[in-house]
Amino acid sequence: MTADDPQLRALRTEDGSFSLFSPAVGEGFHSGRGAVAEARSKFVEPAGLERWGPGQQLVVVDVCVGTGSNTAALLEAAAAAELELEWWGLELDPEPLQLALADGGFRSQWQPAALERLQGLCAGPQMLWGDARTRLPELLNRRRGQVDLVLMDAFSPSRCPQLWSVEFLAGLAALLQPQGRLLTYCSAAAVRQGLLLAGLQLAAIAAPSGLRAERSDWSGGTAASPTALVGDPRLRPLSPMEREHLGTNAAEPYRDPGGQGSRSAILQERQRRQRQRLEAGGVEPTGAWRRRWGLTGGAGHPQ
Repeated sequence: MTADDPQLRALRTEDGSFSLFSPAVGEGFHSGRGAVAEARSKFVEPAGLERWGPGQQLVVVDVCVGTGSNTAALLEAAAAAELELEWWGLELDPEPLQLALADGGFRSQWQPAALERLQGLCAGPQMLWGDARTRLPELLNRRRGQVDLVLMDAFSPSRCPQLWSVEFLAGLAALLQPQGRLLTYCSAAAVRQGLLLAGLQLAAIAAPSGLRAERSDWSGGTAASPTALVGDPRLRPLSPMEREHLGTNAAEPYRDPGGQGSRSAILQERQRRQRQRLEAGGVEPTGAWRRRWGLTGGAGHPQ
């Protein structure tokens, strides 16, 4: 695949940073707000790097490395805080990273030291290429219960349910040390329910300035940890609206028991279970929740 290949299209986001759009998936790699802005506000800042002192080492897992923006932003922040990183990456396709590293605009976004380290990490043995579902067990054998940060940045659940299943999320949860954090842009009820089923406690990532400012009960993403996430101003408890969302049919999680299910099979099975629960009257329809909270438009709201 080349930069001219229609399967991936380079674009510039609102903050001027490099990103990609995948026609095959039907989704961009980052929000329109900006790749760099998203990496910093949804992954680096909620990581709470001040929890570690200079010279300490963090174990980090980047799930769906993509263009490498999240790791590059974390590398810069860690260097500024004088922290060392033991980094592991999970990624199916090397092409997004190759396209990013060949782009002058992308390279200009990052400090030379961070860019050099990113290239070295992604060329090394700790970059686990292939289906993340099949590579995750290797990582669990090495770092179960030892990971400080998991950066979860897969395509949205409706596009890539394979990596938002209860089973995959449980594997990521098992990587975390007791105060470790899993961070994601995603606020979908099905994903949050999956994280709860994996035994994690939840907090909302405060929405970045200028994003969804009209609704203070709307979050900028989700943080999850084996222990309660309290005392961090970048995180907050789920709002009443978000908690009620977990009681709707939208919170039916994705399931992939064998770890080999196709997108269509996982989605169809979830839809079957949703219909079954609605027919049994054991769950609130998502539409009723939307009407109660005045969510008349679907755009921008987690499913």
